[in-house]
Amino acid sequence: MRPLHESCIAVIGLGYVGLPLAAAFGKKLPTIGFDKNTQRINQLEKGVDATLELSPEELKSAERLSFTAAADSLSAANIYIVTVPTPITAANQPDLTPLISASETIGRYLNPADVVIYESTVFPGATEEICVPILEKHSGLSLNDDFYVGYSPERINPGDKEHRLETILKITSGSTHEAAEYIDKLYKHIITAGTYQAQSIKIAEAAKVIENTQRDINIALVNEIALICDKLGIDTLQVLAAAETKWNFLPFKPGLVGGHCIGVDPYYLTHKAEEVGYRPEVILSGRRTNDYVGYFVAEKTVKLMIKKGHSPAQSKVLVMGLTFKENCPDIRNTKVIDIICGLEDYGLAVDVYDPWASTEDAQKNYDITLVKTPSPDAYQAIIIAVPHDKFLSTGIEAIRKFGAEEAVIFDVKGAFSINDVDSRL
Repeated sequence: MRPLHESCIAVIGLGYVGLPLAAAFGKKLPTIGFDKNTQRINQLEKGVDATLELSPEELKSAERLSFTAAADSLSAANIYIVTVPTPITAANQPDLTPLISASETIGRYLNPADVVIYESTVFPGATEEICVPILEKHSGLSLNDDFYVGYSPERINPGDKEHRLETILKITSGSTHEAAEYIDKLYKHIITAGTYQAQSIKIAEAAKVIENTQRDINIALVNEIALICDKLGIDTLQVLAAAETKWNFLPFKPGLVGGHCIGVDPYYLTHKAEEVGYRPEVILSGRRTNDYVGYFVAEKTVKLMIKKGHSPAQSKVLVMGLTFKENCPDIRNTKVIDIICGLEDYGLAVDVYDPWASTEDAQKNYDITLVKTPSPDAYQAIIIAVPHDKFLSTGIEAIRKFGAEEAVIFDVKGAFSINDVDSRL
């Protein structure tokens, strides 16, 4: 392995995870930011990050970082870090296509003593069982004799300006003791919060998927509590506020569980569990509960509309927010889609308004034409699906003006007082 001060790093995939990583390393070492998306590369070269994770000033400060969509540029690197997405299929199975493609590309440029580090979320064993054979096949080299691998799971939280890459403790691991030490030292160059060296790659992989699986299950519990509270006719958030007065109560809130982490990672763990002969009942049950919430919101809204005398077939609904979380442009695996589909199943016309979401991405990925500005007095129901700061600053009275007489207002995440809306989770 080449000494770190003589190294050149290549970051494969420049999304929410890869770009901040490439920029951080680009302040310290020669770094190549590689992405197949030429539009993305062109934007970054102009100092524009469409994900809004980094400002033009932050990009400019990474003086040793260059961007490219040309794979042959990777030949200059000796450390490769893979940060491509790892989504799931329509059947909730791991889709490793981007990971396999990245491994094939790296394998063609891999040289003796090089190091490959994976950050993409995978199931335990994926790095050594799936990625390494691909690297060996395309390079003609052998693991631990000629090159080394490691796994260091990403912990990026899109839209979070407080918990940044450098301030989040980083798990590291390597295929040998020497590789693990080398990789740990590499990340210590940029992570001010420190590192935790896992005992093996498989342990580091497992740690990543259980982090988000644990959150998924906890949110599923409060989502189920919300469904029960609805049946009982009491407000969930008021119940949770009372329960939180106990010192060891965990403060989880109900809501939609989408995005590329919490709504996806548990399926990677359950896939591997079933592969080795165990059926994970609790995890899958939690997934079913969380996947139902969007349809519940739609059904509840329709029932409230009917109570107020609105006919679904002659009604329009405004859904405020499309992104998977607030103050973030990411619409991947957004569960707001479940609300929209649920409403359309009842014959309602639906307008979607989200100043954070890309109109192009909404059209391309979901066939949704976003409205630029909602019309006043136009809707029989308004669903505040994502509590962007812009919506909060607009205020509930201004939002109410989008609605016709006796319009229903459903506040999915409880951003406003229960006294100001008809219902919330």
